[in-house]
Amino acid sequence: MVFAFYNTLGREKQVFKPLQEGKVGFYGCGPTVYNYAHIGNLRAYVHHDILVRSLRRAGFDVNHVMNITDVGHLTDDADDGEDKMVKSAEERGKSVLEIADFYTQAFFNDTERMNIKRPSVVCKATDHIAEMIALIEKIEKNGFTYFAGGNLYFDISKFPSYGDLALLRLDDQKAGARIKQDENKRNAFDFALWFTKSKFENQALVWDSPWGRGYPGWHIECSAMSMKYLGEQFDIHCGGIDHIPIHHTNEIAQSEAATGKKPWVNYWLHNEFLVLDKGKMSKSSGSFLTLQSLVDDGFDPLDYRYFLLGGHYRSQLQFSEESLKGAKNSRKSLLDKVNSLSAKVGTQKPRISAEPPPSPKGEDSHLDLNGLEADVAKYIEDFDKAIEDDLNTPRALAVLWGLLKDGPATADALAAVYDMDRVLGFRLEESVNSKPDGEPENEEFAKEIEELIVKRTEAKKAKDFNTADTIRQNLKDRGIILEDGPNGTTWKRL
Repeated sequence: MVFAFYNTLGREKQVFKPLQEGKVGFYGCGPTVYNYAHIGNLRAYVHHDILVRSLRRAGFDVNHVMNITDVGHLTDDADDGEDKMVKSAEERGKSVLEIADFYTQAFFNDTERMNIKRPSVVCKATDHIAEMIALIEKIEKNGFTYFAGGNLYFDISKFPSYGDLALLRLDDQKAGARIKQDENKRNAFDFALWFTKSKFENQALVWDSPWGRGYPGWHIECSAMSMKYLGEQFDIHCGGIDHIPIHHTNEIAQSEAATGKKPWVNYWLHNEFLVLDKGKMSKSSGSFLTLQSLVDDGFDPLDYRYFLLGGHYRSQLQFSEESLKGAKNSRKSLLDKVNSLSAKVGTQKPRISAEPPPSPKGEDSHLDLNGLEADVAKYIEDFDKAIEDDLNTPRALAVLWGLLKDGPATADALAAVYDMDRVLGFRLEESVNSKPDGEPENEEFAKEIEELIVKRTEAKKAKDFNTADTIRQNLKDRGIILEDGPNGTTWKRL
């Protein structure tokens, strides 16, 4: 497979050529763990997941590194405002590390529910202060810094290509208007590498450094940790488009200033926003939706995954309850189609499983087209073309639907469906083949469910709502959702 990705650095699709044959170094900006991830945040991590799944299916050995920001991220990306972690800790009456641990676990609970594979390396900022200090020392030694007002700043005037990623016009004074001027800065675009007590006198987490006791700027952590685990140059860096003008621009400047190597990263992939009726989703506005809020409204996390893959990652995606209901219905129809195909295939064994083989280099990870039915092989080829073309998931979904609607009802077709799902991540094979632990055979299980529904109905009539709620929750824990309607209560699997 030959991938072409839209590279923000250059604003064009480029054929992907890794630095090292068969291997990919990939860094994706992770969460700042001061609150729950909102569903707009999760769009980025689904994009990262599709990228990693696609590359691994194509046979690449992918080293996926993701940071956890648990210190130093201010409420404004341009060195202004409070530390987000400290602000959250004060509001909740917890320590910064307690807040970080809680929301880190909450984040990974969400990604697991959405079937997002865990990165190869997850690195916390607070565990890598030494690496950050060492990198800042290199930048300073190479002449790119100045010390003012107790803080160490990066001097962008010493870095001629600053702003290339974001197409910034540094000679246009209006370009700096978006940044609140720090009186210590020589230029509005300069940024802090290390803060001391001059920024906040009562900062919760501080460390000794050559510049005084303080804490790192947000941008330096990604450079330091990515280099530790991927080397001074690597293949792909991802994040949301909001990171382009400040965070990623600053990452490039400080990284290449430290190493003297260009480019630091070859391919920059950025996902667009998820948009609500009132605009871009934001935690700072106080109005955002979590994955759990969707679950509480009766949606499966994979319904949201399906919704996201229905739009290209570089296109803004309008979110509404109606659009999510449409995705829910489409995913249910998809499962019905796969179940029907599986029933027709019967005991014939598919050629592959939903998971790639346990090979460090991903050998034979792609479905072998040799000997495959010609019409089924054509669907696989069309699916590959869609994914190769800048991860075009809407077109890939259309190919999957085409196979299920118009393809043959054979074991090869079922194998192709499962192969495609290794990229799309809907757990199709698992849904077809699995049953909850200890569940009786279907007929007996269905009878048990109906009996519990009757008991729950009787409990509600008797106003014993504790019993009714307990029955609902117990069934939900077993993967069964109850839906109350005018004609009574019905049930379905998650």
